[in-house]
Amino acid sequence: MLDNKSILITGGTGSLGKELTKTILRKWPNIKRLIIYSRDEQKQFQMAQEFPETKYPAIRYFIGDVRDLERLKRAFNGIDYVIHAAAMKHVHIAEYNPDECVKTNIGGADNVIKACLTSNVSKVVALSTDKACAPINLYGATKLTSDKLFIAANNIKGHQDIKFSVVRYGNVMGSNGSVIPFFMEKRKEGILPITDPNMTRFNISLEGGVDMVLHALETAWGGELFVPKIPSYKIMDVAKAIGPNCEHKVSGIRPGEKIHEEMITSSDSFTTYDLGKYYVILPQVTTWDINAYIKQFNAKLVPEGFNYTSGENTEWETVESLRSLIKEHLYPDFTV
Repeated sequence: MLDNKSILITGGTGSLGKELTKTILRKWPNIKRLIIYSRDEQKQFQMAQEFPETKYPAIRYFIGDVRDLERLKRAFNGIDYVIHAAAMKHVHIAEYNPDECVKTNIGGADNVIKACLTSNVSKVVALSTDKACAPINLYGATKLTSDKLFIAANNIKGHQDIKFSVVRYGNVMGSNGSVIPFFMEKRKEGILPITDPNMTRFNISLEGGVDMVLHALETAWGGELFVPKIPSYKIMDVAKAIGPNCEHKVSGIRPGEKIHEEMITSSDSFTTYDLGKYYVILPQVTTWDINAYIKQFNAKLVPEGFNYTSGENTEWETVESLRSLIKEHLYPDFTV
């Protein structure tokens, strides 16, 4: 799929960007170019130690901000595929710095779209979040807006051969700022801060997130919002898995946090289809034949009123499965 193609990842030095880079270089050694686009020179310097240009001649490191349209246009020159992973993602920081969050997550998304439409990019996948579904915080609201911008971009492309799609998933296990690395540090102190004992979250591995992005790149017709079928976990089970002998100190939820996350609302059910491994939320008006899409992917419309929430999930991680996942994906020497 990516042989002899040029691909650019915005926010490429983040957790998912690095995992994408590792996977792409392994699976497609004949990739033409892989550009890591981000604004943090230190993170680029560190990533270049892991993926040096001397060993991986296709890779390039490009300093730039998604807020800078002209820089994006220059970076997108000759690019076939774009994965938009750049975002300001910490909920409480966005609540305290709302204008900065809007500039990056909404203005940046709009700039990526404009830059794609002025170049020869053929496929674009934008990363979303469960917090964009029925948002109660600014981060979620900006990402919902970003989702809408990318999906609507399919309506303004004219005769240009370009497809925009979105992938939405839950907490990425072990990503920067997530709960598992936080608890791993805090257990050294013997106390694990618990925001709310009833809290649940969806859980996906970095590898699962990468698979989903690549699936969207390969199969999207334009306008889809892909949602994975993934398990949930209870925050108390994460605490028990990591620090069974630690004291649990309830600190209360932070501004903008939910007790349970949601990825598909009942209002979305009218245009949500089951694809087997994934759900897909289609736009209310498509630019292609929906019946042909249903036939191609054996898509089945979900029941009216269907919703997909972390608190009412049918699949759950246990204390034991969480320990296995932590050891397998994050900390090979992990013991309790």
